Amino acid sequence: MTENLKIAVVGAGRMGADHIDRIHTRIVGASVSAVVDIDLDRAGQAAAGIPGARVFASLEEARAAGGVDAVLLATPGFLHEEALIKALEWDIPILCEKPLTPDAATSWRVIEAEQKLGRQSIQVGFMRRFDADYAKLEQIISGGDLGDLLMLHCRHRNPSTPPGFTNEMLINDSVVHEFDVVRYLTGEEISSVQVRLGKPSRNAPAGQHDPQQVLIETTSGVLVDVEIFVNAKFGYEVGTQASLEDGIVDIGLDHGPVTRTAGRVGGDVTPGFEERFGDAYDREIQSWVDAARRDEVGGPNAWDGYATAACCEAGVKAQSSGEKVAVELNEKPELYR
Repeated sequence: MTENLKIAVVGAGRMGADHIDRIHTRIVGASVSAVVDIDLDRAGQAAAGIPGARVFASLEEARAAGGVDAVLLATPGFLHEEALIKALEWDIPILCEKPLTPDAATSWRVIEAEQKLGRQSIQVGFMRRFDADYAKLEQIISGGDLGDLLMLHCRHRNPSTPPGFTNEMLINDSVVHEFDVVRYLTGEEISSVQVRLGKPSRNAPAGQHDPQQVLIETTSGVLVDVEIFVNAKFGYEVGTQASLEDGIVDIGLDHGPVTRTAGRVGGDVTPGFEERFGDAYDREIQSWVDAARRDEVGGPNAWDGYATAACCEAGVKAQSSGEKVAVELNEKPELYR
């Protein structure tokens, strides 16, 4: 691998532009060599001021022009499969923002393509694994000093949702992170998902039932409840409470000073995911770059993307049925064991 990893970023929207700036200003050992977007004006704006960054309308054009060592996919999930298959054929490192693909069947096709390559090449962008709080909680759980993990209580609250954010997107775009976090913290697969729809908020747009309660069970019987509330208004809050045999651990409380004065308690609330997980995104991309230069993967792999896609499918089915839905997984290939 070259000393400086030359990255083609595909997608110059909100997430892609953020990663482009991150790579250019904060990541060591990598540079943005190409920005790919069907909207060339948007791509040009994202690439502005970055020496050597060229703009292309397609990934194939960027690859043909040369100077591309790795690919970062920040496009909508339905566009991922085709780009992933191409990048695997080129045998170059890939960071794919979640989801790997929108469903388990297409994710499995990506798994099959990577198996033909014979090594892991895809890292999936589940950035919470790189958050300091979540990493510390995983260490506490796996260390065993507080006994076995029994239950997890998760909260995922957004101030509002953009136009067109559907009921299914509460699962596919939001709770997908909890599915990965549960697998990360427990080291187990998820066996079933149930979704309960209670009293809806008047702030939820038409066609969206908000909030929802998602009930999860792992293969060993760890129970998890998730409050997904995407029109909570007050700000952005993501956190988890772990109930262990000999203690309770909370993470995700707002950082910074909390002031008690004049009969009131208060502080600042995180406005959005960029602020809450900015450091985690930095660590995630740096880990990917460092690993890619060793021809390795530095975080969640394609199997993790496939498994969460299967969880999302079960979750969407559970939304409409109200029943407990089993998560169906193919046998885990040797490449990911």
